[in-house]
Amino acid sequence: MGSADTIVALSSGALPSGVAVVRLSGPMAGAVLVEIIGHLPPPRRLILSDIVLDGDTLDRGLLAWMPGPNSFTGEDCAELQLHGSPAVVRAVLRKLACRHGLRLAEAGEFTRRAFENGKLNLVEAEGLGDLIAAETENQRMLAHARLEGGLTRQVEGWRERLLDLRAELEAQIDFADESDVGSLPEGFRDELLHLHADIARVAESAGQGRILRDGFRVVLAGPPNSGKSSLFNALSSSDAAIVSDEPGTTRDLKELPLDINGQLIVLIDSAGLRETGSQAEAIGVARARQAMQSADLVLWLQAPDQPVERPPLAVPEPGDQREGRPPVLVIGSKSDLGSVPGTDHRVSVATGEGLTALLDLLYRSSGASLVRAGELLVSRERDRIGLIDAAGAVRRAEGHLGSAEIAAEDLRLASTALERLLGRIDAEAVLDRLFSAFCIGK
Repeated sequence: MGSADTIVALSSGALPSGVAVVRLSGPMAGAVLVEIIGHLPPPRRLILSDIVLDGDTLDRGLLAWMPGPNSFTGEDCAELQLHGSPAVVRAVLRKLACRHGLRLAEAGEFTRRAFENGKLNLVEAEGLGDLIAAETENQRMLAHARLEGGLTRQVEGWRERLLDLRAELEAQIDFADESDVGSLPEGFRDELLHLHADIARVAESAGQGRILRDGFRVVLAGPPNSGKSSLFNALSSSDAAIVSDEPGTTRDLKELPLDINGQLIVLIDSAGLRETGSQAEAIGVARARQAMQSADLVLWLQAPDQPVERPPLAVPEPGDQREGRPPVLVIGSKSDLGSVPGTDHRVSVATGEGLTALLDLLYRSSGASLVRAGELLVSRERDRIGLIDAAGAVRRAEGHLGSAEIAAEDLRLASTALERLLGRIDAEAVLDRLFSAFCIGK
């Protein structure tokens, strides 16, 4: 069902530009086109026309008419393709927004209307938001797969299997006294176990999906003057971090994104770890320790002209993530001055030794080389929680098959978790947070 108001916004980004697209959605969209050219143009065809509003010719551009329900929002929609002049766009928006029943759109309102009119589910709407924000190839592929319904199709398949299983249990409950209703079919328990395994397997990929979507966070840590800021600048090809022989120069976290073979690597420079009487430096040290705990990887720098210090995080074996500890690689910095025993990698900012190899090491450590971004289905914490809830309910049902009523309730809860994931129930709070992050005009 369409909304009462017609909304309008610039949908094509920052001005000035070669072309600016003004989008309208709602019951007055067609009337605006009739005012401009005297009639409704053929649907989904571009028409060249003067843009005349309230008797003023504002520009000359292309018009498109997309009547609902066959439009992005499911409502009557129109687009005006104008010259990308700030003055032209301001004039058009000012003329349109003063009409009764027509107003400027809020952030994400076009996409929200598409969701409310059944054109997108919540997972696909999130994919659209991710696609707009994508900066790397992996982010683009991950978002595109979500928008095109990769996770939706998987969830719908699980829902169908759950409906079949619930029907068998409901028959046991409703017709238990009938002579032609026997026990549960052979293989019913195995089907529950297979369904649980399928959902749990996809839920386990959420960690890698999160890395592809949000980036692989790498913290440069170590004692003062171990070369962290120099390495940070060298890897990011910038002078973002201050480099000085004075200990304690870095007192806050600095982040820079790197695009390595399509994978976002978030490089974080941190304060040197030491005991200090400076309150400001002590805050920086505390933040450095917090960043290390929440990192995906810690590079602990050790220079040959300093006493050897062990990182405050225990170095786990490869793949060991017990107690949430991030893996730690010990990097021998300033290798042009000498070597440090027991390091995992050697670098020298002065000579360039090991820098390219370190970037490759970061890429491989992110796991991006082992997966195809377009095949990962989950990338958000909301996904992971929903799938874990569904998988847990299915597993509980397998343990409750002695009581059909309890098992049926377990499977109902599993279905509810999947419905919530798609945004079909209890979606309001998620919607408010999601669409507020969209740009105006989307």
